[in-house]
Amino acid sequence: MSVARVSVLVADDHPLFRDGIVRAVRGRPDLELIGEADDGPTALERVRELAPAVAVLDVLLPGLDGLEVLNAIRRERLPTHVLMLSASTEGAIVHQAIAAGAAGYLPKSASREAVCDAVRAVARGETVLDPSLQAGLLDQVRAHGVDDTRPVLTEREHEVLSLMASGLSAAQIGAQLFVAPSTVKTHMGHIYEKLEVSDRAACVAQAMRHGLLE
Repeated sequence: MSVARVSVLVADDHPLFRDGIVRAVRGRPDLELIGEADDGPTALERVRELAPAVAVLDVLLPGLDGLEVLNAIRRERLPTHVLMLSASTEGAIVHQAIAAGAAGYLPKSASREAVCDAVRAVARGETVLDPSLQAGLLDQVRAHGVDDTRPVLTEREHEVLSLMASGLSAAQIGAQLFVAPSTVKTHMGHIYEKLEVSDRAACVAQAMRHGLLE
C-alpha cells in the first residue's frame, strides 16, 4: 500500500532559500508541494484556500509575520500544522511559537533532508524541535515562571510525556517502553486531558510551564 503524500505550503520572502526548500519537497515522493508564498498575507490566504497538511513558515515574513499567520491559523481552527523554519532562534521567539501552537521549529541551518523529515513528522502529529533550541526554550519557560498547581501524572505518564517531548512517535515510545502503541496513545490521551490541551505541541509547552519537564 502506498503512503499518502503530505501536502505542503512553503512561505519565505527570500527567493533562493524558498526555492531550495521547494526543490527539496518536490524531490520527496512522500511530500507534495501545493503552494508557495513570499509574504504573510499571501501565506494565510493560501492556507485558507488550499488547506495544506503542513505550512512551513519563516518567522520574519513581510505583511504578517510567521507568528501572526500561526495565530490566525489556530484562531480560525484551520487543520494545517505549522512548522517554523527561521534564522530567528532566540528563546523568546521559539517559546512564543510553541506556546501559540507551532508543531515544530527548526533553524534555517537545518539540512533540507531534516526539514522534509520534520514536515512528515509534523503531519503525523509529532512535535519537532531542533536540539540546539531546547536550552533557550527552557530558559524562557523558567523566566515565565513555573505554575505550582501542576497536574498529577502517574509514573508511566511522566515517562510517556518525556519521550513525547523528545519527539518520538507513539510507535517509538511503545517500542522503548515495551508496550503497544495503542497503550501509549491511551496514556497520551490522559496526559492531554490532565493538561487541558488537544495536541502534542501545546502539551509539551504546557508541561514545561507546569515544570513537568526538565
